Amino acid sequence: MVLKGKKIALVHDFLVAYGGAERVFEAIAEMFPDAPIYTLLYDQERMGAHFQGRDIRVSWLGKLPRFLKKRYRWLLLLFPVAVESFDLRDFDVVISSSGAWSKGIVTRLNTKHIAYLHSPMRYAWDYHEQYLGELRARGTFNILTRMLMSYLRVWDRQAAERPDMLLVNSRFTQARVEKYYRRESAVAYPGALDLSLKTKQLVAGAVPAERKNFLVVSRLTRSKKVAPVIEAFNKLGFPLVIVGDGPEREALERMALPHIRFAGFVSDEELAKLYRGARAVIFPSEEDFGMVAAEALSFGTPVIAYEYGGIREIVSAGVTGEFFHAQTPELIAEGVRRFLGNEGTYDRAAIERSVAHLTKVSFQSGIRNAVEKIREQAD
Repeated sequence: MVLKGKKIALVHDFLVAYGGAERVFEAIAEMFPDAPIYTLLYDQERMGAHFQGRDIRVSWLGKLPRFLKKRYRWLLLLFPVAVESFDLRDFDVVISSSGAWSKGIVTRLNTKHIAYLHSPMRYAWDYHEQYLGELRARGTFNILTRMLMSYLRVWDRQAAERPDMLLVNSRFTQARVEKYYRRESAVAYPGALDLSLKTKQLVAGAVPAERKNFLVVSRLTRSKKVAPVIEAFNKLGFPLVIVGDGPEREALERMALPHIRFAGFVSDEELAKLYRGARAVIFPSEEDFGMVAAEALSFGTPVIAYEYGGIREIVSAGVTGEFFHAQTPELIAEGVRRFLGNEGTYDRAAIERSVAHLTKVSFQSGIRNAVEKIREQAD
């Protein structure tokens, strides 16, 4: 490794649920098995076997009462303070994985910081007014809320100046970083083939003769737009499996008809079987990359996606999936019908090949090149 003799630390916003960002961070952590991992909060039970045996150092937020940690989004104002409190003085290089907070770590003068950005802070920039509108609709908006959002934008902009190098997960994120942070960045696409390669032999004999279900894989939060998918499938009547958990699960279960099944969190092997056995994966949220979509394609499964964000770098309409142009039940249903009209024309082997470049090896090579460049600058 190019950092032989250097002390390295890794930082990730939260380790409280295993999603796309955590899968990407796991690939980074694999490269540096002896590096300690700093995180704002860690839920060992929900993370399961992931990162087991690693030296995980949790911020002082981890000392708060359990009921607060379970509702960690209430602690929004404390996140900037907590991430700046990490003591990283002993390290020569720090690699952070950030959806919002970890890029804001404070390092000493000679410590090099490489930040891998999954996204600029969405509710502070792109969705600022939409987020405030939702709060207003729920009766929780006041002038202090707007002041808080302004504070977060200022902090986020200043935090983005701290890393020595920025890496991003797509050209879409690269454009957002340039707009909001006025900084250059390099693209290192996440490796999406790891799940299919790791589970290929395990699921090879489990492929059903006929693909029957549609599939959603998502955290069940308001921003992921699972509710309009359920509304669409309530009317369409096709069987739908929803993988994932989150604060919206109970409300979503109440609105779903019996042909919609909630699977909760599943193992990698079970997820692989679901991907390979699905007619198509529904991808309703705006994402800067779209790990779920890329994973689905790696199993030869088409994707029906909301056409905005990094998904346009992954899915090709009529070839590897279909798009819908608004996150409404009507247009989601229209996208499904368009898929049904083309379903017999998809070449599933070609779909798999479309993401053949999104390997973990390629991703880790991008990280390694960034580290080498930082080392040269330090020398």
